[in-house]
Amino acid sequence: MAKEFKKDDFFKIDCEAHIMGEDHPDYFPGVKLWWLSCMAIKRPLMLGIPQSVTDMFDASELSPDVNPESLIAAMDKYGVDIACLLPESMMDCTGYTSRFCTNTEMAKWVDKYPDRFMYQPNLSPINFKGVKNTIAELEYWVKERGAKIFKYYPPEDNTVMNDKDLWPFYEKAQELGIVLDIHTGFGWVAPGKFKNGLPMYLDDIARDFPELVINAFHLGYPYCDDLFMVAMAHKNVYVCMSLVVTWALSAPYKFAKMLGEAMRWVGPDKITWGTDDPGLHMQTGCAVMGLRDFQMPKELQEKYGYPEITEEDKQKMFGGNLGRLLGIDTSKRRVKM
Repeated sequence: MAKEFKKDDFFKIDCEAHIMGEDHPDYFPGVKLWWLSCMAIKRPLMLGIPQSVTDMFDASELSPDVNPESLIAAMDKYGVDIACLLPESMMDCTGYTSRFCTNTEMAKWVDKYPDRFMYQPNLSPINFKGVKNTIAELEYWVKERGAKIFKYYPPEDNTVMNDKDLWPFYEKAQELGIVLDIHTGFGWVAPGKFKNGLPMYLDDIARDFPELVINAFHLGYPYCDDLFMVAMAHKNVYVCMSLVVTWALSAPYKFAKMLGEAMRWVGPDKITWGTDDPGLHMQTGCAVMGLRDFQMPKELQEKYGYPEITEEDKQKMFGGNLGRLLGIDTSKRRVKM
């Protein structure tokens, strides 16, 4: 039996909570490869994690559960107020014939739990399916459904994120005032094209569209320094610790250096939080415990000049910064405490 989880007062907005689709086509070789990669990520993330952490998990949290009801249960357990519900597309896994999960399927769950879920339509693959089609989709979700945050996953596309053919899309996204989550760094899972998401490409986008708010996932790992310098130079680029926050538990000095450099170059007002939970809900628990209990090691404060991570900093990262961008009142908790 799992240990009781310690509650806290941080309002949490998960900007990368995946919905996988209950009927995604797992008979494609590319889909099988994707899930093998996804399971393989557990090793680099969880190696070295303390027994006191794993004791928090129920057996059901250690294997994939694609039903969003289980995500609500994990959010309740770990104190996550809102999840920006993100349907996995991954059309490259099926030869671009079908998606893991549609935006319409995602919307059904948001409409069922409107106080806990937010629409986060997945616009990928933008270039492959056509920029005009993507713009039409974007306008529908903003104007007809009130969506405020969207996702682009470049490794799934057939081009890099700073391809000038995508400029009309970015122009429309800026005009509509959305928050655009973009995967940065390596793709993590095959068969995605890892090179398409290198964070240095964001420099071109942010320069030409300075009012488009970009939230860059995974701290750009392993190109964190590149991302941090881009975010320093452009006021509209935020950096998100989704997925890699698990290292706060399993590799605390590794995470400390990443967050310390983010604090140096970017500052606490432009750092956001997410879980990248693909139905493995231990990931939600790790993401919460990782940031909530993290303290910057004194040794790194002395050697690198990194600041302490204060409770105010954590409040901003957990939900304050994204709440400000999305117009969410973070003064009232939505999870039962």
